[in-house]
Amino acid sequence: MITGGVGGANTKTGLAYEGKVDLKTFLSQQSGYRVDGSIVFYHDEEVAQIFKKHELYSQFLSPRGIDWKKCISSQLLPDNGIYVIINNTVFIIEVKTQNTTGSVDEKLQTCDFKKKQYQKLFFPLNIEVQFTYILDDWFRQPKYKDVLDYIISVGCQYYFQYIPLQKLGLPVPPTA
Repeated sequence: MITGGVGGANTKTGLAYEGKVDLKTFLSQQSGYRVDGSIVFYHDEEVAQIFKKHELYSQFLSPRGIDWKKCISSQLLPDNGIYVIINNTVFIIEVKTQNTTGSVDEKLQTCDFKKKQYQKLFFPLNIEVQFTYILDDWFRQPKYKDVLDYIISVGCQYYFQYIPLQKLGLPVPPTA
């Protein structure tokens, strides 16, 4: 996988895009990984915490004493989020699929604003934020070149149908 979203999927080293499979399910199926509630273990060592939608507030921010209303004016509800302990970074992962021109086209252009909002939300905890899209093949069309270039230019990322575990800073299980 090359930075910027070019390449193929490898389910041993990354999150394969499937609309019905979330990060928690994927990691639970990988060798050496175990997910207990929202906590991710690799060989029985805690490596991350997963959250999605409202779990960001109930399972991650509130227990750490963060009142989101003091940081941002409106709740953000991520498709998937993962706090990786070793690099003190939260990765917000938004999954976008499309099969006809529509509102998702314009939503891709909001990554800079959303990343900045998440940065405000995690600032009191001194946690870094990365914002990443997992896109389906619809977005490989030439008409998306400018918006994909924009995503990279504002410090966000995208991958087609896949995100490498290594990019998240998570251990990569050895291949058999």
